[in-house]
Amino acid sequence: MHSLQRNGIKLSFRSTEVGDPNLVFIHGWCCDHSYFGPQISRFQSLDYRVMAVDLRGHGQSAQPRQSYSMEVFADDVGWLCDELGMAKAYFIGHSMGGNVAYEVGRRRPDLAAGVVMIDSAVTRPAASRAAMEPFLRELEGSGYREALTSYVSNALAIPTDDRGRLAHILEDMTSVPQHVMISAFEGLRDHDPASEGLRLACAALYIAASEPQPRCDVERLRQLVPGLAYGQVVGSGHFCQLEVPDQVNAMIERFLALQSKRDPHR
Repeated sequence: MHSLQRNGIKLSFRSTEVGDPNLVFIHGWCCDHSYFGPQISRFQSLDYRVMAVDLRGHGQSAQPRQSYSMEVFADDVGWLCDELGMAKAYFIGHSMGGNVAYEVGRRRPDLAAGVVMIDSAVTRPAASRAAMEPFLRELEGSGYREALTSYVSNALAIPTDDRGRLAHILEDMTSVPQHVMISAFEGLRDHDPASEGLRLACAALYIAASEPQPRCDVERLRQLVPGLAYGQVVGSGHFCQLEVPDQVNAMIERFLALQSKRDPHR
């Protein structure tokens, strides 16, 4: 792992120095860069330049008491790319990381070659929006770890998901400081590009898990992202990049190949 200081805040990341094109992997809420382990290995083997970040508040990055908005995360990611000389990159985010990737693509069109969102609630169905406030109130209480465990077990996993992996995920997520959990979830709640008409101009792919309740209103997302590519995995809950990495990797590879054909100089 490497780290850089941005305005006194330590930002940690894993990165290779060579390869083309540039891929930036952005983990989800209460996770870290290791949640893209299968993708890092795969795309490094294909000679892509890969960076996987620990967002501030997560993993080995600093965990200050502050507001953790999607815009703050996106600005950190863009800053890291600038510092590492990544002039153009594809931003690949899982869950909340997809919201961050969307923001990087929107705020930094000079930097974003494309965006991949993996089961991310960028445009939420009404039922999903309604459930956020009660869960946030639970996170603010003394039983926040139990609330998170129940949410992940019941809303993010399906019966066929690997139970050992789920236990490891729960251990990781419940170890994140409570102030980070709450503020980052508030940032996720407040991130609503559809209501503000915040469109994405670069190429984009949405990969859905096979959960009973969709995490994203894809039709609303299509209104914001012209030409959005869409795929869905078979037989996996929310953490599909770990559960069925071959399916996820294949869709990302095809998306990247299509962009290369459209712009051979990219």
